[in-house]
Amino acid sequence: MNDQTPALPKPGQQLRGTARTTTALTAADLYAQGCTIRSVAIQIGRSYGATRVLLLEAGVQLRARGGGIRKAAA
Repeated sequence: MNDQTPALPKPGQQLRGTARTTTALTAADLYAQGCTIRSVAIQIGRSYGATRVLLLEAGVQLRARGGGIRKAAA
């Protein structure tokens, strides 16, 4: 990590106060860049469920599941 990126808490450690807010904002930024919840979870060292909760707490509107509907090849 560079000097501008805040250190994330260790996996398994409870997130409270400033650490929770910082982690939620980091998760929101990654999600806004197009990452999936699962890839954000891996990057911040949290479970899928915990990452989803952090995103919701950060006020992120989650994307719909799956991709677009594909048309059958003619």
